[in-house]
This record gives sequence, C-alpha cells and structure tokens, in this order.
Amino acid sequence: MLGSIEAGGTKFVCAIGNENYQIQDQITIPTTTPQETIKKVIDYFKGYPVDAISIASFGPIEIRKTAHNYGYITTTPKKGWQDTNIVGMLKQEINVPIFFTTDVNGSAYGEYVMTLLANEDINSLLYYTIGTGVGGGAIIAGKLVGSLGHPEMGHVKVKRHPNDLKFKGICPFHADCLEGLVAGPTFEARLGKKGAEVPISHPVWDIMSYYVAQAALQATLLFRPDKIVFGGGVTSEAFLQKVRRDFAQMLNGYLQVPDLNRYITMPEILDNGSATVGNFALAKRILKAID
Repeated sequence: MLGSIEAGGTKFVCAIGNENYQIQDQITIPTTTPQETIKKVIDYFKGYPVDAISIASFGPIEIRKTAHNYGYITTTPKKGWQDTNIVGMLKQEINVPIFFTTDVNGSAYGEYVMTLLANEDINSLLYYTIGTGVGGGAIIAGKLVGSLGHPEMGHVKVKRHPNDLKFKGICPFHADCLEGLVAGPTFEARLGKKGAEVPISHPVWDIMSYYVAQAALQATLLFRPDKIVFGGGVTSEAFLQKVRRDFAQMLNGYLQVPDLNRYITMPEILDNGSATVGNFALAKRILKAID
C-alpha cells in the first residue's frame, strides 16, 4: 500500500493507493497551522498499513538530503509555515520511507506515468500549474530535474506585453516574473474581479497567453521536451488555444515540435489528481530503490 500527501496552501489531500496507482481511500484536510494540519495527516495514515509515502508539497522546500534542513518547507510566503520540518514531523510518528518533492514535481511525475501506461512514446515532460501561484516541474529521461534544489519555473522573467506595461505584477519577491503576471490573483489586481468572472474573449487573456507562451517557448528551447502540460485553476482548453497560437508565432518555425494540440496540453489526469498518481509512483520507486 502506498501513501500520497499533496500538501497545498489551502488543503492537504491525503490518499492511500495500490501498486497500480488506484486510489483506495482519500481525505481532504484544511491547511491551518503546521501542528494542527500535520497531526491530522499523521492520524489519517496511522489507520492504514502503508509501506511508503510520497509528499508533494508547496514550497520552496529543501530536497537535498545532505542539507541540515532537508525535508523542510523553507521560505514560503504561506503565513506560519516558514521553516516547517514536514518530513521530520511525519517520521517521528510513521516509520516508513518518505519521498519528498514539490507539488508540481509530483504532478509532472503523475502525468509522465500516465503517458507510460498509455504506451505513448514520451521520454520527457514538463508540467506547469497556474493557479494561486505558478510552478513547474520537469521530467527528463524519466528523472526529476534539480540537484542543488528544485526548479522555480514560475519565477522566470518574461518580456512584457505592450498593453500591460503599467501593471507592476504581484510577486512579493520579483514583481513581474511569470507568477507575478499570470497567477490567479492577477485578475483581481488588474480588473478587480476573479478570473472565473472574466470571459475568455476579454483582452486580459491575450496578455496572459503572451506570457505563458513565452514560458512554453523557454521550456522548449532549454529542455526539448516531448510534451508540456498546463494545469491549475487558471488553465482551460480555450486558454491553451491562445497559448498555442502565440507559441507558434514566437517559435516562428525555428524548431520542429509535435502537433501543438498534443505538445501543449491539459492534464490527462482529471480533477487535479496528477500529484496523487505521481506520489503513488514515487512512493513505489523509493521502495524499489530500497529493495
């Protein structure tokens, strides 16, 4: 039996699965204080004889096992969660192998596993989530990218849209990085309303697709992946149609890429379940490594 913890800023989704990545049980726990939230997570897993657990967490996190604060959520803007030893707190109560990575790495790995199960000829995949924040994970040759730390693909700089020069951006660290320009809260910052209330015909979507297409272009030029997946609450198929349009214009035929409807896609796993499947696969992988 495999355990999954998708640790988010608003909720923790905990699940039990089998070796075929099928969910046997699942619970959602609101994210309050570290002590309260992690205690509920521990209580949940104490009810199941899991053999390994994988955590896909909001970040930044420390993934280097040689670091003194390995297993910590570090400089997160999430109030009260800075320097939280999430892995250590779980290890004190649940003595099983634990894999620790970012939420987007978990989602990327879940999408990658699904391509393998579908017998797709894919060796590399990038996953971006565009929601309250923006993050990205990369799988290259079947392995997660990052040794000094995990990628922070949401904080790359992008060229400003000519109709968006007065918007300062909302990232508290970098102002107008990718996250600062396309995360969900930018709708309220620009328009005073939530993204769900803004029709896809509104010009702000063209501004945002301009930025997201640049992220896809950078990823293409840097990694040459087989597929780029966009998830999160801001993303929709209608929005990705705009992204593909802008991406094609920016690439300008420089490189050959697959058909854009297959190259820049929504997640294969529905209901934001990519990280759960990814966690099951990563928990299974850590067990195999021990064997």
